[in-house]
Amino acid sequence: MKFRYAMVCSSNQNRSMESHSILKKQGFDVSSYGTGAHVKLPGPSLREPNVYEFGTPYKQMFDDLRRKDPDLYKRNGILPMLKRNLSVKLAPQRWQDNALDGSFDIVFAFEEKVFDMILEGYEKIFSFNWFTHPRGDCCGAFFGRTDLHNREQVLMKSVLVINLEVKDNHEEAAIGARLTLDLCQELEKVESWEESIDDVVAAFEKQHRRKLLYSISFY
Repeated sequence: MKFRYAMVCSSNQNRSMESHSILKKQGFDVSSYGTGAHVKLPGPSLREPNVYEFGTPYKQMFDDLRRKDPDLYKRNGILPMLKRNLSVKLAPQRWQDNALDGSFDIVFAFEEKVFDMILEGYEKIFSFNWFTHPRGDCCGAFFGRTDLHNREQVLMKSVLVINLEVKDNHEEAAIGARLTLDLCQELEKVESWEESIDDVVAAFEKQHRRKLLYSISFY
């Protein structure tokens, strides 16, 4: 595969991990992250989520929830999800703390809030960021990567950030992962995504009837 990919959602549990899992099985160079302050999983009620720190092993979460209420967390799909996750990697990782992982060619977000948080890490100093909104407007702004990677040098390496809106449930995450795989496979076919991204996105949107939000920035 030509490109390095990052899958990003809020807690690095469901949407990003479903895509990470399916891309990894297909041989892609892929990592995954969350942008939240903590990892949150559904609890017995909306006001009682299970909250963990990033870096807490998926196996530890699995054992904790299986101890608390195995029937509930099996029924709502959390235990099977965690079992899937621990087969992919050790623990959830936070996007804002991923400097040591190096640079990526293509970053996927699965909700606009996460997409915005990724782009907010590009301070208005070093690079030009061209982005397309779903309504069709095109805008430009100068950005440079600062707080997300805290890099000491400017690589001027382009990075494509794509938002594919996916509801945070198991069924939609599975659909979103298949769509992500399809788009990644199309991107791998082109000689240069910088020159082909408009055509690739237009073809994807026409085929799947799903709108994408995307931005080009630089490390």
